[in-house]
Amino acid sequence: MNDQYQISPEQLKEDVIDVLKTIYDPEIPINIYELGLIYDIKISTSGNVDIDMTLTAPGCPVAQSFPGDVESRVMSVPGVKKAHVELVWDPQWTKDMMTEAAQLQLGMF
Repeated sequence: MNDQYQISPEQLKEDVIDVLKTIYDPEIPINIYELGLIYDIKISTSGNVDIDMTLTAPGCPVAQSFPGDVESRVMSVPGVKKAHVELVWDPQWTKDMMTEAAQLQLGMF
């Protein structure tokens, strides 16, 4: 691998978002990004990715395993050196956090 070529944090964030859009909520057939479960994505210049995400409900059966699954998928993005997903509950997720496309897909309009 050529260490002289480094992906910009902005491009890396776009690539991470593209991968997040391929990860689907286990209970709702919408990807976690458009569902509004991703609250924050921080990318360092060294390729570290920190993500704050939530789940649709605190009692979600995948609460223990899902953040690790998301980390693994983000680690597959070229240029990511380290990924950490923090599960947060504030603010509490509501359907209003979904994109319009996700709401349309679920017939909420």
